[in-house]
Amino acid sequence: MDADRTPAPPLFPAGPDFQDETLREQPLASEPLLQGHFLRVQRDTVRLPDGQHGEHGGTATREYVRHPGAAVIAALLEDGQGGWRVVLERQWRHPLGQAIIELPAGKLDPGEPPLHCAQRELREETGYTAREWAYAGLMHPTPAYSTEGIHLWFARGLTAGPRQLDAGEHLHVFTTTVPELLDWCRQGRVTDSKTLAAALWLQNYLSGAWPLDWQRDESA
Repeated sequence: MDADRTPAPPLFPAGPDFQDETLREQPLASEPLLQGHFLRVQRDTVRLPDGQHGEHGGTATREYVRHPGAAVIAALLEDGQGGWRVVLERQWRHPLGQAIIELPAGKLDPGEPPLHCAQRELREETGYTAREWAYAGLMHPTPAYSTEGIHLWFARGLTAGPRQLDAGEHLHVFTTTVPELLDWCRQGRVTDSKTLAAALWLQNYLSGAWPLDWQRDESA
């Protein structure tokens, strides 16, 4: 699979089911509130669909975070008994003040295709490279206040190698069985939204309900 030629899926799906004009808010003005290292907080003034009700008559303000997007990887290891183990990470998340369990993931670099990002983050954070990749779809974890879109990729045929963590990045990599991961999700031990969504996808894929189109990465 040539990652350079893999088109990036659209950030926002098109079509009548996603473009209800009766709900559209028309942007009127925009102002930056904060420019961080890679996040930008913005406040927009919009005209509401009915043009009548809102904070200021027919308008309202919307404050949100502009995010470059990300990729998350459900990397699968054969357990030698016909089953699979999932590669996971335990990482400290400062806003929560605790370490949580997550799948490997990371943000898109400017102009980077989502597959490139997934391959890079899997290699850097876990040391694994994958022989086969499959795209599962796009999720918006916090659409009320962020533009972030996370692309979900599955990987298998893993080969271990050295990690290449960023400066200041600290995490523990481990594996678990699919049933155990699903139990952790049900028990509330896993609360990360992208990992919960990927676990649902994984459960349906293994049951045959949601197929995946696997493609070989000839460079791996």
